[in-house]
Amino acid sequence: MVLTWRAVALTALGVVPVLLTGSTGTVLLWAVVVAALVALDAGLAASPREVSVERTVPRAVRLTEQTRSTLLLRNESRRRFVGVVRDAWQPSAGAVSNRHALDLPRGEQRRVVTTLAPTRRGDRQADKVTLRSLGPLGIAGRQASVVVPGVLRVLPEFASRRHLPSRLARLRELDGQAAVQIRGEGTEFDSLREYVIGDDVRSIDWRASARGQEMVVRTWRPERDRRVLIVLDTARTSAARIGDQPRLDASIEAGLLLGALASRAGDRVEMVAYDRQLRARVAGAAGPRLLPALADSMAPLEPSLVETDWPGLVGLVRERLSQKSLVVLLSTLEPAAIETGLLPVVEQLTAHHTVVLASVADPAVAALRAGRSTAAEVFDAAAAERTELERAAATMVLGRRGVDVVSALPDELAPRLADTYLSLKAAGRL
Repeated sequence: MVLTWRAVALTALGVVPVLLTGSTGTVLLWAVVVAALVALDAGLAASPREVSVERTVPRAVRLTEQTRSTLLLRNESRRRFVGVVRDAWQPSAGAVSNRHALDLPRGEQRRVVTTLAPTRRGDRQADKVTLRSLGPLGIAGRQASVVVPGVLRVLPEFASRRHLPSRLARLRELDGQAAVQIRGEGTEFDSLREYVIGDDVRSIDWRASARGQEMVVRTWRPERDRRVLIVLDTARTSAARIGDQPRLDASIEAGLLLGALASRAGDRVEMVAYDRQLRARVAGAAGPRLLPALADSMAPLEPSLVETDWPGLVGLVRERLSQKSLVVLLSTLEPAAIETGLLPVVEQLTAHHTVVLASVADPAVAALRAGRSTAAEVFDAAAAERTELERAAATMVLGRRGVDVVSALPDELAPRLADTYLSLKAAGRL
């Protein structure tokens, strides 16, 4: 049984005679009357447990977009249901105006819709549906909460999608519309054309030239159907807050843009998320199926507060890749983690593959480096400068081991990584 504000107001009316007459008998009589009215009103209310509830919710929605949760309510009792329905969700599901007034005659059904505006990616769970039925007087009623399962997968925002058209235009320049004249590993033959001054003499096709009257050269283009393995580090360093989001979220954005670009370039893209065990994997998806598969697999990922098992990760890469490929490590450039974790095993990767380490830079460090107004700011600036020097030293050490390092602010990491991929294509390293 539940009471409404009307019951409280009705009870308060009984206090007035006491204040005026001082008669306690009047109070007791009024209390009995109010109790009887409350019991009668609650008894006449429809039973909320005799209202069947079904939920319909889309399987997935992209972060920053809205969707709807729909409840189908059917009154199977013998009385008219008049009351309120509450469709509860996790706070991060962003349920807006989830309380709905309901007037449902017996035997009929209604749909109520709750707008969802999620604030975090991942699987957002529905809570219980609460039905409150009021009696004819509106002073009391009956309430019940029922479990109606519902899961909404909130996909990554993929805000870096806006950088894709410009990178695809550069890709078309490399592949097809403007054939590049480069030699070496990672390129394939494109066509023959007449020799012009400035061409590399090593590109001359002597047999084709001997058959005609002009000197001709071979033109090359970046190879297609190469393997690209995107590795998401989900260990403790991915939990660090960079701005208003974890480092892992910026890595996911970079991985989505690279996956979309590499797929359009004709490469075979795979993704693994790893810390001390495999958290997610996408393999075998291509074309228009790749990006949805990547987003769906990355959506529920959360950082694990453990250290990365780098030897185990290297073993996983070697198991997945049997030919020379591009391995992109979306991890951290934290010097301590690099020195004790990645450095001892990185040459096992660079010996067989092209390796890129992409790391998010913290804008707070750059802000600290600029402070000079007070003594405290000077000390903070010195600490930030030392951090940057250590990151630069780690970059140099990794470069000597054959690793290309990309470090950028959260909003810049995805396009910078895409540019690095295109540069490797243009240089014939893929």
